[in-house]
Amino acid sequence: MTKPEKIPVNRAVAMITAGALALAGCSTPLAGSTGNYARPTGAAPVTPNPTPYSTALVCLAGYAHNAHLVAPRIAIGRIADYTGKAEADGSGRKITQGASLMAMSAFAKAGMPLVERFDTSVSELELRYANNKLISDEPNPAPDKATDYRRILAGQVPGSDFYVAGGVTELNFNIQSSGVDMSGGGIKAMSGKGTLRGRFMVMNVGLDMRLINTRTLEVVDVISYQKQVIGREIGAGLFDFMGGNVFDISAGAGALEPMQLAVRSLVERAVVEMTANLYGMPGPQACLSYDPLGDDTVGITGGYIPANSNLDTNNAKTRSDPSRWNDDRDPSLRKR
Repeated sequence: MTKPEKIPVNRAVAMITAGALALAGCSTPLAGSTGNYARPTGAAPVTPNPTPYSTALVCLAGYAHNAHLVAPRIAIGRIADYTGKAEADGSGRKITQGASLMAMSAFAKAGMPLVERFDTSVSELELRYANNKLISDEPNPAPDKATDYRRILAGQVPGSDFYVAGGVTELNFNIQSSGVDMSGGGIKAMSGKGTLRGRFMVMNVGLDMRLINTRTLEVVDVISYQKQVIGREIGAGLFDFMGGNVFDISAGAGALEPMQLAVRSLVERAVVEMTANLYGMPGPQACLSYDPLGDDTVGITGGYIPANSNLDTNNAKTRSDPSRWNDDRDPSLRKR
């Protein structure tokens, strides 16, 4: 029986060097005809970011629309990160700092009218300019000619009926973990050996949120939730000597449930309960009697107030379509 040919060391080094040079040739310091050095990797389209509670929020909006309910105006305050957990390398916090923004999207999905209180810096600056008669609403005001200035009217800013505050209050690592590692092979030094491993771990994140009457500062609703997050890892490896050459092969896969999506799920579940209370909705069974197309301004991506009276022809129904407006996926859009 013929033994496999050994690969000389100098030939192996030459092969590795050639491969490295070939990979290096894939990138160049010279800009191409487009003006870029390289084309970014990845072409996944923009998609909705729903949670298991997004459909319920849209259902609430449809219920209120069909029942002709007058929804209260909601303002979103600070929903801060109170866990105090940060990355060990100093790159930032482990939990999203955008829970307030998630709450805004959630209430919009539920059809609740929102008033801005989270970032009023631009409005306050415009109000200051208007108070000094520096703001004009003319389409193209002449820089060297006085034009009609914006008036400040009493009561022109709608107030909120309720506002939301709270925070992410828990982040507990490794609530439970388990795993198994196995290895086997021949007893001789040159015999092949293999390994197999599998691990999983559970952690959780908690949220406390409250709804406050703006006029009286009475706390009218308090909700506390937690969600567990799971991660898993599997892997296998092979180490062997074949024909005088060493082969070390390993493969594996791992997945961790998105932590920030868990926070969004907590926020949306809390908003579902708060909104159902404000609407007086009996429960999920009410979703069986509403028309899901009754309000085209609300969907799993959020909600909006139409700028024009063209609900039948605008893009309200296509906001969750991943191919819409994508020049690689939308056949009605042509590259130029």
